[in-house]
Amino acid sequence: MIEIPESLVLAEQLNKTVNGKKIVSVETEHTEHKFAWYEGDPQKYDEKMAGQVIGRCTGIGSMVEIEVGEYSFVAGDGTNIRYYDAGEKLPERYQTRIVFEDGSSLLCTVQMYGSMFLIISQEYENPYYLAAKQKPMPGTEVFDYPYFCTLAQGLSKGTSAKAFLATEQRIPGLGNGVLQDILLESGIHPKRKILTLSDEDFRCLYDTTVRLLTEMKNAGGRNTEKTLFGEAGGYETKLSRKNIGYCPHCGGPITKMAYLGGTVYFCSTCQPLD
Repeated sequence: MIEIPESLVLAEQLNKTVNGKKIVSVETEHTEHKFAWYEGDPQKYDEKMAGQVIGRCTGIGSMVEIEVGEYSFVAGDGTNIRYYDAGEKLPERYQTRIVFEDGSSLLCTVQMYGSMFLIISQEYENPYYLAAKQKPMPGTEVFDYPYFCTLAQGLSKGTSAKAFLATEQRIPGLGNGVLQDILLESGIHPKRKILTLSDEDFRCLYDTTVRLLTEMKNAGGRNTEKTLFGEAGGYETKLSRKNIGYCPHCGGPITKMAYLGGTVYFCSTCQPLD
């Protein structure tokens, strides 16, 4: 699943690759997938997009927004975007294909679940989209430490570190994937109650969040995800399903546990619960 680093990388690559290209056709629902969702009637995407020129592409949270005339085409959480040159062999399975005048294509593919929207941005009121558009992203000037502190205001005493970072759209696009390394490098257990952190530990969590997300973006995304050209990102994740084993810091065993709708990985030594 793409998260903040990958959405930013994909947008940057799209701006360099397809910005200014003219769309000649759009194919939707190529491969049936009951968990691939479209906003509006997908059969009308071609009518609305064909003949338009690709404008600015932007990473917002875990989404990638592509300007198409008066519309925005948005690849939401769970939708992978891949670019293919003219004549390059396409995969058999995909959901949406945007074909350009020069014969190249963008393919959107859903694995587990994912969404694609064709919207007029100013009129779209989906709360997840609005949060991604409007809330500050880590690495921007607005996402400073005082702002991070406001995110902890009004939390219940039982709110855990994972819940704080990855639920309620507090930080859109920061999900279960990137938080693993953030919590490891901060020395914080996923179940640690966020309000029990000292001021020093909370500041460390902020600094680590900004630093690691910047490192992930600058490396071209995580190695568990793919770029616009189908290549793995350059950031080597420390904790993920691909490298369960021993802690890179102390050498102790990594624990795998189901928690809050996903799997978490942690080192009990480096990330004590109490």
